[in-house]
Amino acid sequence: MVFDQSLTEYDFGPAHPLSPIRVDLTMRLAADLGIGLRQVAAPVADWDLLATVHDQAMLEAVERASTTGVEDLGFGLGSDDNPIFKDMHHASAHVVGASVEAFRQVWSGESLHSANITGGLHHAMPDRASGFCIYNDVGVGIQSLLDQGATKVAYVDVDVHHGDGVERIFWDDPRVLTISLHETGQMLFPGTGNAADVGGEGAEGTAVNVALPPGTSDGGWLRAFHAVVPPLLREWQPEILVTQHGCDTHVDDPLAHLMLTVDGQRTTYLALHDLAHELCGGKWVATGGGGYALVDVVPRAWSHLLAIVAGRPIDPATPTPEAWREHVRSRLDRTAPLLMTDGGQTPVWRDWSEGYDPDTWLDRAVHSTRSEVFPLHGLDPFP
Repeated sequence: MVFDQSLTEYDFGPAHPLSPIRVDLTMRLAADLGIGLRQVAAPVADWDLLATVHDQAMLEAVERASTTGVEDLGFGLGSDDNPIFKDMHHASAHVVGASVEAFRQVWSGESLHSANITGGLHHAMPDRASGFCIYNDVGVGIQSLLDQGATKVAYVDVDVHHGDGVERIFWDDPRVLTISLHETGQMLFPGTGNAADVGGEGAEGTAVNVALPPGTSDGGWLRAFHAVVPPLLREWQPEILVTQHGCDTHVDDPLAHLMLTVDGQRTTYLALHDLAHELCGGKWVATGGGGYALVDVVPRAWSHLLAIVAGRPIDPATPTPEAWREHVRSRLDRTAPLLMTDGGQTPVWRDWSEGYDPDTWLDRAVHSTRSEVFPLHGLDPFP
C-alpha cells in the first residue's frame, strides 16, 4: 500500500464531495481490522513524469493557479468540480507519484499486488482537469509501464462514472485495453462511454464500454461484469492488471443512481484479484476513485479492497471495530456501520450463457457491448 498522510492534502474544501475524510476513515478502519499491508512512502511526481501524459500548457496552468489563486477556466480549473486550492499542483503530483510507485512496485516484482486508494483520478484529460481530477495518475502509471517495455496492459474501471480520461489517453494505443462499466451517460457525468466507442484507428477493440441502466443492483452488475470482463481479459492475456475502484456504484451514494451493496462491490474485487492471478501471474495494481457516502460506504468498501490486495479477505460478517466507530462519533458526530456487510447475503447473478433477454435494458446494454467489441477480438458475442 502506497500511502502517507500528506496525500490527504488533495482537498477541494469542506463543501466539496471529494472529501479527504474518506481516506482517513478508510486507513483507520483498515488498521483497526489488522489488514497489515506493507506501507510504502509516496513520492511526488516530477514535471517530466507528469508530461508523459499531460500537456505542458496544462501543467503550467495548474501550477500558476495553485500558487496565485488565479482561475484558468480554459483548463477546467476554477469550476465547481475543480476549484482552486493552495498547492494544488503539489498535492495532485503527489497522488500521481503514489500511483506510479504502486505500478513500479508490481512491475519490478517488489510486490505482487499494490494499491493507492487516493488514486484513480480517471477523468483528468491530457489538456484539462475534469470531474474532481486534476492529473490522471492512472494514465501516468500505465504510460510508465509502456515506457518500460510493457506490451499488453489491461485496465478495468468499476467506478459509477465512465473512465473517460484513461480511455482518451490510450484511445489510439493498441497496447492498452480499457474496460469501463458505468452508469449510462444518458443519466450521468461525463455523458460518454457508449458501446460503439471501441478505440481509435489501429486500436479498434481496445476501448470497451458497458453503459448500465440506473437502478442496476448487485445481480445485474455482476451479470454484466462476468459477461464482458473475464472473456475479454482471457483473450487479451495482459501482462499486468490495473483496476480503478470507485465505490460510488453503491445504493447510498449521493451522486449516482446504481444500487450495489458493499457485498456486491467486494465480490467484484475478488473476481478481479482472481483474474490477475489467472492471467498475469498475480500482477495487480489497484486504485481508489469516486465514492461520496463518506462514512457508510467508502471506508468499508476500500477496506475490503485492501484486505483482498493483502491476500487476506475479510469475512463480510466481521463487526467494525469499536475504536473505529468511536473515531467516527468523535470526529463527525455520526453513527458508523456495525458490520462490514450490508446484509450478509452472498450476491448471486444469472450467467450470460443462460440466455439474453432483449426486453431488459441491462441485457440490451451488455449485448450492445459484446456485439461491438467481441468480434474485434475474435470472440462470439452471442451466448
